[in-house]
Amino acid sequence: MTLAINVICKDTPGVLRDIAGIVAKHGGNIAYTQQFIFERGVHKGKGSIYMEIDGVTDSGALVSDLTSQDVVHEVVTSPSFQEVYGSRVIVIGGGAQVAQVAMGAVSEADRHNIRGEHISVDTIPLVGENAIADAVNAVSRLHRASVLVLAGSLMGGRITKEVKKLREVGIPVIALNMAGSVPEAADLVVTDPVQAGTFAVMHMAKTAKFDINKVKGRRF
Repeated sequence: MTLAINVICKDTPGVLRDIAGIVAKHGGNIAYTQQFIFERGVHKGKGSIYMEIDGVTDSGALVSDLTSQDVVHEVVTSPSFQEVYGSRVIVIGGGAQVAQVAMGAVSEADRHNIRGEHISVDTIPLVGENAIADAVNAVSRLHRASVLVLAGSLMGGRITKEVKKLREVGIPVIALNMAGSVPEAADLVVTDPVQAGTFAVMHMAKTAKFDINKVKGRRF
C-alpha cells in the first residue's frame, strides 16, 4: 500500500537528504516526490516535501520519527495523487482547439468519474514550434500523464521529433487532423476536437471499451 506524506520543513540544505534517510531506515521506497517553497500563507518561506512511499509497515512510527526532527514543522498523511486526481489527459496546442478538446475530455471524464474512476484533464494553450515542442518534451516528466492530445492547425519540425520520443516511453499521442508532419507521427488522428478529447479519456477509462493500440494509425 502506498503511503502519501507531506512534510512541512525548514528551507535549509540537506533537509531532503535527511528525510529520505529516515524513510529508508523504516524500509520505505520513495516512488514519487515533489518539493517546493511556500510563497504565501501561514507556511510562507518553509519547504514542502511530498512523498509517495511503498514498503512502510509502520506508518505511525515513520511519521513520529519525522516529526521529531528539528527541521520538521509538521507531517501530514493524505491520499496519494493517484487516488485523488487519477490518470491525466494532457492537451497542448492552440487556444480554440485546446478548449474544444478539453470540453470533450472533461465531459467524458465526468461520465467515468461518476462511476468511481479518477481521470483529470490538464491543458495549456501555446503558440510557436519551440514552445509546443518543449511542452511535449515535458509530458514524459509529468506524474501520472497517460495520454497527450495535440490540438492545432499546423505542427511539425521539432514537435514531431518530440512526439516520436514521447511514444517511445509509452505515452500515446492523439493529434487533430492538421497540416504538418505531426499527424503522421501520432498514434491516432481525429478531425473533431471534441471527439479527440473523448477518445483520450476512453482510452484511459477502465469502464470504457476503447484502446488506442487497436486503432493505431487510423484517421477519424
